[in-house]
Amino acid sequence: MPYYLEDLHAGQTFVTPGKTITEAEVVMFAGLTNDNNQVHTDVEFAKQTRYGQRVVHGMLVASLTLGLIARTGVFEGSAVALLGVDKWRFEHPVFIGDTVTVTVDILSTRLASSGKTGVAEREITVRNQNGEVVQSGRMDLLVLTRAEAISG
Repeated sequence: MPYYLEDLHAGQTFVTPGKTITEAEVVMFAGLTNDNNQVHTDVEFAKQTRYGQRVVHGMLVASLTLGLIARTGVFEGSAVALLGVDKWRFEHPVFIGDTVTVTVDILSTRLASSGKTGVAEREITVRNQNGEVVQSGRMDLLVLTRAEAISG
């Protein structure tokens, strides 16, 4: 059951299931984006870097974040549009085999002028299996009101 604007309020927190990032996903992401930087794709090169191993593309993790949020079901059927990604920070590297989990904190909500939708201001935190914050920032979302969902 999705959460509509009326169901969301400041202080709510939602936590996603975990997702282990595979080598296949890194290879596919490199192919899709043409980001073939050696730090992501070359085992021998990556051994010589400060990390000693390949680093998962930061934008792959950011993209997986949206998918993990979708798995909660909180915004499935109520989300209208992602309004922006703001102050996004890549705080620690993510490696192949790491498991990431996402926490969504609702900062505030407000009704849009149409009265049919509203804005959910969300702080997003991505952590690895050790609890380290690897990425964080804002991903505000336009969501339906319950009345609009029923009439629409």
